[in-house]
Amino acid sequence: MAVVRAPIEIPPSDAGTGMTEVSGVPRLFVSAAHRSSGKTTVSVGIAAALRARGLVVQPFKKGPDYIDPMWLTAAAGRSCRNLDFHTMGRAEIRAELVRRSEGAGFALVEGNKGLHDGVAVDGADSNAALAKLLAAPVVLVVDTRGITRGIAPLLHGYRDFDSGVRIAGVVLNQVGGERHEAKLVRAVYAYTDIPVLGAIGRAPELALGAAHLGLVPPAEIEDAGERVERVARRVEADVDLDRLREIAARAEPLDAAPAPRTPAPRTPDLRIAVARDAAFCFYYPGDLEALEAAGACLVPFDTLRDPAPPEADGIFIGGGFPERAMSALEANAPMRASLRARIGAGMPVYAECGGLMYLARRIRWNGRSCEMVGAIPADVVMHRRPRGRGYAVLEPTGDAPWAPWTRGPVHAHEFHHSSLENLDGSNWRYAYRVRRGYGIDGERDGIVIGSLLASYVHLRDVEGCRWAERFVAWVRVRGNTLPRAATPA
Repeated sequence: MAVVRAPIEIPPSDAGTGMTEVSGVPRLFVSAAHRSSGKTTVSVGIAAALRARGLVVQPFKKGPDYIDPMWLTAAAGRSCRNLDFHTMGRAEIRAELVRRSEGAGFALVEGNKGLHDGVAVDGADSNAALAKLLAAPVVLVVDTRGITRGIAPLLHGYRDFDSGVRIAGVVLNQVGGERHEAKLVRAVYAYTDIPVLGAIGRAPELALGAAHLGLVPPAEIEDAGERVERVARRVEADVDLDRLREIAARAEPLDAAPAPRTPAPRTPDLRIAVARDAAFCFYYPGDLEALEAAGACLVPFDTLRDPAPPEADGIFIGGGFPERAMSALEANAPMRASLRARIGAGMPVYAECGGLMYLARRIRWNGRSCEMVGAIPADVVMHRRPRGRGYAVLEPTGDAPWAPWTRGPVHAHEFHHSSLENLDGSNWRYAYRVRRGYGIDGERDGIVIGSLLASYVHLRDVEGCRWAERFVAWVRVRGNTLPRAATPA
C-alpha cells in the first residue's frame, strides 16, 4: 500500500492553566472501531518506527492488560505503563502520563476494544473518555475487510457520537489491494473531513502471535524482535509518520496535579525472589518498582530451569500461562519440591492467578494432567470459557497474613479460564470476599495457608492499593522468625 497524503487542518492548541505540572510532550491515542482491528500491531509499528528514527517514545496502554504492554515495551525500548479508570483516579491517570513521559519526545497511548467501549453505559470509562482526559488526538484504526463506501458513515458515527473527542485521522488496515484502497480513500474524502494517514494491506507475516487466550507474550516467541522490526518497516512505508508527529505535537499542553509525595526509597534490606520466565511474566513495572522502593532487592528466578528459587526472604509469583508450560514445570521436580518446602516452613509467598495455579496439586488441560507444587490442596482444571474475566472489587475478611490495603474495598481485575476443584483440608482461609467478579468460587478469593497468599485476582500498586509496601513490611516482620538471607549489597 502507498502512504496516503492529503491536506490536513489542525487547530491551534490552547495552553492549560492552574496546575503545577504541565506536559507539552507530543501525544497520540490509537484506538479502533472495535476490538481485533489491528490497533496493537499499528501501535507497535508506530513506536518501533519512531524509535528507529531516533525518537524517545513512551508507550501507554488503557486498561489492565499485560501482554500488549510487553509488545509496546519491546517496540519502544521503554516500559509501557497502564492507565486504568477502574484502579486509578482521574488525577492519578493524568499525573502518571505526565511523570512517565518525562524525557520522551512522543507519548503513545493504545486503547482497548473500540473507541466508545467501556463498562459504564455513559462512557465515563471508555477510550474516548481517556482520550479527552489526556487531551490526546485520536487516530482510528479501521479493519476494512468487507467495507468500501460504508467506511464513510462509520467514521461519521464515531466522530459525531462524542464531539469532545478529536479524531485526527484514520489508518486503513487489512486493505485488500490498490483498488480496495482507492475506493476507501475516495469515500473517506468525499463524505468526511477526516484525513487518511495510512493504508496497510493484508499481511499474515505482520501477526505478533496468538494463542488460546489472545496474544502471545514476546518472551515465548524466539523471533519476537524480528516481528517487531517487520511491523515497523511496514508502518514506516505505509503510514505517514511525519503527519502523525505533527498531529501529536499539536496536542494541548496537559495540566496535571503533581503525584502525591512518596517516601524516599529505602536501602535494600531484604530479598524477594520473583518468578520471571516464559510461564510467569505478568507484572506491572510500577509494582516491581514499588517493591524495590520499599526496600526489597528483587532476584529473578526461572521456574522452568532453575533447581530452586534463590536465597530470599520472600517470594512473588505473578500471572502467566502455566498451562502452556505445564510439562516443563512438572519436569522441574527440584524446583517444585523446594517451593513446597519453603512454603511449608512459613516463608512469605504472594502468588497471583498463574502463580496460584502453579502452587496447586496439578493442572488438567486438554485431557492431560501434570503435577505442580502441591502447596495448595486443590486441582486446577482449565475450561474453554472464562471463569473470571474483567474488573473485580474485593473486601478483606481479616484472615490475610498481611493486608494489601488499609481500608474499604479494593479494585482489581481477573482473567482466568481455570477453576480450583477438589479443595481439601481445613488449614486454609480466604483473604477476600468478592463483591464483583468471580475469584475462586464467585464469593471468595485469596487462599491463605500459613504465610502464603494466593489469589486469582491481580492487584495493582496504585494510590488506592499500596500492596507492595505492605507485602515488603510483612516479609520484613516475618523474617524475624525465620532464617534470614544475607542482606543484599
